[in-house]
Amino acid sequence: MQFLKNSLLELVTQTSTNLPPDVRAAMGIALERESAGTQSSQALGIIATNIDMAREDEAPICQDTGMPTFIVHTPVGTNQIQIRDAIQEAVAEATKNGKLRPNSVDSLTGKNSGNNLGEETPVIHFEQWEQDEIEVKLVLKGGGCENKNIQYSLPCELDHLGRADRNLEGVRKCILHAVWQAQGHGCAPGALGVCVGSDRGHGYHLAKMQLFRTLDDVNPVPELAELETSIMQEANRLGIGAMGFGGNVSLIGCKITAANRLPASFFVSVAYDCWAFRRLGVRLDARDGAITEWLYRDPERPVTKMAASTGFSLTGREVVLTPPLTEEAVRALKVGDVVLVTGEIFTGRDNVHHHLMSHEPPVNLQGAIIYHCGPVMLKQGEEWTVKAAGPTTSSREEPYQAEVLRRYGVRAVIGKGGMGARTLAGLKETGAVYLNAIGGAAQYYARCIEKVLGVHWTQFGIPESMWHLRVRNFPAIVTMDSHGNSLHADVEARTGEALEAVQKA
Repeated sequence: MQFLKNSLLELVTQTSTNLPPDVRAAMGIALERESAGTQSSQALGIIATNIDMAREDEAPICQDTGMPTFIVHTPVGTNQIQIRDAIQEAVAEATKNGKLRPNSVDSLTGKNSGNNLGEETPVIHFEQWEQDEIEVKLVLKGGGCENKNIQYSLPCELDHLGRADRNLEGVRKCILHAVWQAQGHGCAPGALGVCVGSDRGHGYHLAKMQLFRTLDDVNPVPELAELETSIMQEANRLGIGAMGFGGNVSLIGCKITAANRLPASFFVSVAYDCWAFRRLGVRLDARDGAITEWLYRDPERPVTKMAASTGFSLTGREVVLTPPLTEEAVRALKVGDVVLVTGEIFTGRDNVHHHLMSHEPPVNLQGAIIYHCGPVMLKQGEEWTVKAAGPTTSSREEPYQAEVLRRYGVRAVIGKGGMGARTLAGLKETGAVYLNAIGGAAQYYARCIEKVLGVHWTQFGIPESMWHLRVRNFPAIVTMDSHGNSLHADVEARTGEALEAVQKA
């Protein structure tokens, strides 16, 4: 098995950096369907450019490379322990090379292992089969979309949809509700894997396994094939759009399976995946571990560019922000404004915000910009290099953000998906603003970072440290301003009305 580890390392690398053709095709359709000049169209343009950049540089498409989940089929008699060891070695090396972000955190101590290895990490499922080759499939599903997974126990009451009963109509309501509740938090347009039935734990597993189907296949069960088609049509009429900005495409795929259940239980389990739908597979020679075939892609087939042009199309109406920001400059901004940030910013995620509740910051945050981001970083000599740096889901910081604004004078927050009423009130009170960057566009934003100026609180691990960065022409959209306006609240209200209209139809 002399080629096994390198074959698995190539699988991890390609999964992290190169979207499969079926996902590219679906995103191409989304680009064509979105109305030109809209915020969703701008977001999709950046996403397309990011997809191209990631493939060309063999760099992570999104900085959140998720919880690596491997599905392994082996011939009878194959040494599965050897395969498990090789998977772990490949994951650790891919992390060292900057193809994966160190994402494995001890749930009791909060310590990041630094190499994506730890208790039950990575996730590996083994199954035997009667074929001679080894098959390994891998899905990288980030935390933002993982947090939007949802499970329903029928019958139940759903916002805007009323009662969902124990039938296919009730299942349909649950799936549409799952799309609606994700909004921009899961980096729409998204894809769904769904399981109808089973128990709670296995239902979630089966839902995630549906993500290994190609987006253009047809369900062999006629009732489920019809349901998949109707969900795609109805979900894309809700108006959620890319990043939850409002638009024509909210979903790029919906794959449903059904499993027998207990008489007392009727679960609908939904695995939500983002547009950065990273899933590939390989067939391996069982004697030496060499790759004999790729699944979901043909490496000999040329990959065409997704983006019509490179970079962000400037209109001349963009507002340039150079921190430290004044209250006057921030209060002049309104929802819908496109900004370009040039200057120094600081990253801050969950641990940083929690720490700021009881500790003074290591830097002066008066007039500063905090970026909700957990980057992929590599150290070369004494210098840090940014390998991927897109925004993380901001809603996790809702318990802390308003207090951080008040205590430390922060004037702007960059993230994705928007924040809630408490933060909106804090923005209005303090004269601050929320800027929505494009989720998953990790390569695009990495190229906006000119230099890493420093790092603080490294005890939290690389993703959770406070990174001091200098950026140039970093684009974002004002989605929550200092006057009490929120694009996210408006879109959620409009799409809720659309959900009710779908129900009535």
